[in-house]
Amino acid sequence: MYLKKPQWTEGITPKPSPESESDSPATAVGDLVNSLTTQRVYREVTLALRSGLREVRAEFSFLRVRGLRSLLKFLRSVAESDSTINLFSQTQSIPELQVVPVLFQHSLKEAEDEIVRNLDHIFGVEPLKITTPLTDSEISLALRVLEGCCLLHRDSAVLAHQHKAIQVLMNILPTRGVAEQGVCLDALTAIMLDSSANQMDFEALNGIEEVAELIRDKQVDENLRLKCGEFLLLLIGHVNGRDRPPLATVHEDIKRLLGEKSASLIWAASQFGSTLDPEQRLTALHIQARRVLESLDLY
Repeated sequence: MYLKKPQWTEGITPKPSPESESDSPATAVGDLVNSLTTQRVYREVTLALRSGLREVRAEFSFLRVRGLRSLLKFLRSVAESDSTINLFSQTQSIPELQVVPVLFQHSLKEAEDEIVRNLDHIFGVEPLKITTPLTDSEISLALRVLEGCCLLHRDSAVLAHQHKAIQVLMNILPTRGVAEQGVCLDALTAIMLDSSANQMDFEALNGIEEVAELIRDKQVDENLRLKCGEFLLLLIGHVNGRDRPPLATVHEDIKRLLGEKSASLIWAASQFGSTLDPEQRLTALHIQARRVLESLDLY
């Protein structure tokens, strides 16, 4: 969704004016232009969502992948301004435009959902509806779209909880390739942020133990182990000081699973850079995750 500025708006966009000029014709025209522009952008947002979601609902994986790529590109353009983020949030209150439910119904559905449960189609005249299996690329893209939705629209985490998102992602984490596992950790971070319901699910499913098992295993790809370190740093930093569920005992859990020295380093490192800009924080996160990994390899 990349909009060009309409030619008819040139020269009539209003500038800030004193209260005495608030009723001037130029201000009225400017308000009309702003209203028309907002409506135009809203139409483009809904069109992009409808087009992408239609393909994500398709029976064939290559169409679903194309739809997911379209949605991911759309979310990146939405993130460029607060006004488009607000419009996107408005659309997510409309059931037919909600992205998260479609992801879990089509691109992140459990493998058991694909089992043919009866043979009625053999004896009837209705053809069997065949849906091609999920591919690693499709799952990876769907996780990125899920992450983007939850970061841009907090209520998307509520929708994710309704579709048992934590359980689905915890099934993906140990079974897919390195690329999908890394994206899965990013999606977990996004859907757990400020969502007590999802955090409780993560705790109930022993999510910390799953992540700790990956980061301890020296046979696992180093980049994935680093991603696990980043996940633990972000998680500890987010729940630091919490004395009630969920995740009230996360410090003790990490100490038990990774050892006291590594747990202390994770706790200390998770307090990094609250005054840093986003780019510096990301760099600091990478550095601290590397140190966590080195501490595990030493002890």
